[in-house]
Amino acid sequence: MDQEIKHPIPPFTLETAQQKIQLAEDAWNSQDPVKVSQAYTVDSEWRNRSQFVNGREAIQQFLTEKWQSELNYKLKKEYWAHGDDRIAVRFEYEYQNKQGEWFRAYGNENWEFDKNGLMKKRYASINDVPILESERKLK
Repeated sequence: MDQEIKHPIPPFTLETAQQKIQLAEDAWNSQDPVKVSQAYTVDSEWRNRSQFVNGREAIQQFLTEKWQSELNYKLKKEYWAHGDDRIAVRFEYEYQNKQGEWFRAYGNENWEFDKNGLMKKRYASINDVPILESERKLK
């Protein structure tokens, strides 16, 4: 069986870490749970706020539910630091809830990758701030 490879692969340079971040941002902005989940190992371990999510199927379910309640979602990720097989990012995203209220979420993620470039660990700390629609920065 062929092993999955998701370029760029470790060890990361500044350039390849930034490429990996942009690929992640693009995938998340697609709001396609299957597409996003393909960047993770089949047994990937997540902490997202206070939730723990393990494995691609659980990631797909989590993201499906997320984007059913976080409408008009738009994300921007930014490089923070990297090591051979790890990348740290800061991010912000905006969304509207089902009641029409807008929020901006701020956070940090720590990522760890396997040798094939699949993310095996994702730890996210996120805080939501209510905003007015007129205060949106990401469109």
